[in-house]
Amino acid sequence: MIRVLLVDDQHLVRMGLRMLCDSAPDMEVVGEAGDGRDAPRLVGELSPDVVLMDLRMPGVDGIAATRRITAAWPSVRVVVLTTFDDDDHLYPALAAGAFGFMVKDAPPPELLRAVRMAAGGESPYSGDVLRRLVDRAVRARSEPREEDEPRPPAGLTAREAEVLALVGAGLSNREIGDRLHLGVTTVKTHVANLMRKTGCPNRIRLAVLAVRTGVTPH
Repeated sequence: MIRVLLVDDQHLVRMGLRMLCDSAPDMEVVGEAGDGRDAPRLVGELSPDVVLMDLRMPGVDGIAATRRITAAWPSVRVVVLTTFDDDDHLYPALAAGAFGFMVKDAPPPELLRAVRMAAGGESPYSGDVLRRLVDRAVRARSEPREEDEPRPPAGLTAREAEVLALVGAGLSNREIGDRLHLGVTTVKTHVANLMRKTGCPNRIRLAVLAVRTGVTPH
């Protein structure tokens, strides 16, 4: 059973998320928080597997709450729920340790799939959110701050470099496998190795790293 904590300042949003998660036979909503201040305390008390986190809340926002949770309980997966006007919050949330990003108006089956992916250790993200993160990385790369820009990771095999480029292009493991004629399990192994070699904790950071360092598909 996947234990889920809901963090959102809007009661109706929490109620909808609770109904959705409770409708799934493999999920249980163990608690709710109306702001980021209570979220870390509830994580400590309730031991959720996944936290669905709103970003913009009064008082302590979702970024600060995510930072506190991931620092104290690194095994807890924080999946951010974002809207289209949250772009300025996406990078800070990523830096705070968010494990995944989903738009709030994602179809219910997609949100349930995201919870399951996060619980299983795979970073969920809506495609448009990844594109916005990558677009911002592209813009940052074009700015004249070369001394601060990350360098392409060293020590990668040719195949790992190919996989990294395709992760940066937003392809799923299955799509990468189809492109490179590899099995999904093999792709997952390459992605895990890339995370280890680059220090990126999740797929989203890998994608951003690929773009910022200029690793692109051939």
